[in-house]
Amino acid sequence: MAEQNFVDYVKICCRSGSGGAGSSHFFRDNKTSKGGPDGGDGGRGGHIILRGNSNVWTLLALKYRKHVVATAGENGSKNNSTGRDGQDIILEVPLGTVARDFETGEIDFEITEHDETRILVSGGRGGKGNSWFKTATRQAPEYAQPGESGKELWKILELKVLADVGLVGFPNAGKSSFLASITAAKPEIAQYPFTTLVPNLGIVKYRDGRSFIIADIPGIIENAHQGKGLGLRFLRHIERNAVLLFMVSVESEDITKDYNILVNELKLYNPELMDKPRILAITKCDIIDDEYISLLKNDINVDVPFYFISSVSGRGLTELKDALWSVMNTHHD
Repeated sequence: MAEQNFVDYVKICCRSGSGGAGSSHFFRDNKTSKGGPDGGDGGRGGHIILRGNSNVWTLLALKYRKHVVATAGENGSKNNSTGRDGQDIILEVPLGTVARDFETGEIDFEITEHDETRILVSGGRGGKGNSWFKTATRQAPEYAQPGESGKELWKILELKVLADVGLVGFPNAGKSSFLASITAAKPEIAQYPFTTLVPNLGIVKYRDGRSFIIADIPGIIENAHQGKGLGLRFLRHIERNAVLLFMVSVESEDITKDYNILVNELKLYNPELMDKPRILAITKCDIIDDEYISLLKNDINVDVPFYFISSVSGRGLTELKDALWSVMNTHHD
């Protein structure tokens, strides 16, 4: 997925349609000069609606659409005719899209299913016609309601990537190389931090035609929960993963310490992430021998299963895929 085509955050101005005015009309025909009230209601103003689409992966379509405007409802008319509703604007968004109010920061809702529709900004109600206000003592009301005004609100749409496995690691931990080696994804790979600036998704083909999705997400740094580095933008995507695969390079001076820093960043951002199953992969093991690996095993003190892997030689990748598949299915059950 090209970096410029992946958009996971947009701010848009939404203006829903105003409701049409109710009609203040009295029945007239060739035989009736002073009939009763027959003013119809005004139509509802158009809504701004979000609809989930499993075939959409990014908010790119909304990146340059800063203003979304729905049409007003039509006024009511004679013969108790209701005005036509304003046309709704339906925005197709990826699953995992969170809508929030720009002013308050409060979450409105999250789209998680295909074809799920939610009203982002509701249109104004149509006014009632004068026929509603007829009573026994007031036979000829001239009053009809005006339509309710539409709303103009700034909204934030954020995407949380949906994947079975999320890769968690410091910049340059070998996540992109790992993704490229076990999937058909082609992430940018280089020997410097923050090569990955947007999530990369890859489909891992497993045994018997089965598969699962891995997301390589921008590398974490210490204090990312405070917004440092790629910070909160990165951490948002982790929430949607079923299993977290922590990756620490064998070049690390202290693998256990680095793992604990990563775990702590996730915990400080959202303690609920601690409930997700975790696995640790020690990467770049093609640069060391079996004897050194045996020594390292005694030094690593973590509370999760860990595997020594190499994306270059393929070492440990089959065992790691088996472990991920097992944990995923146990977790889902």
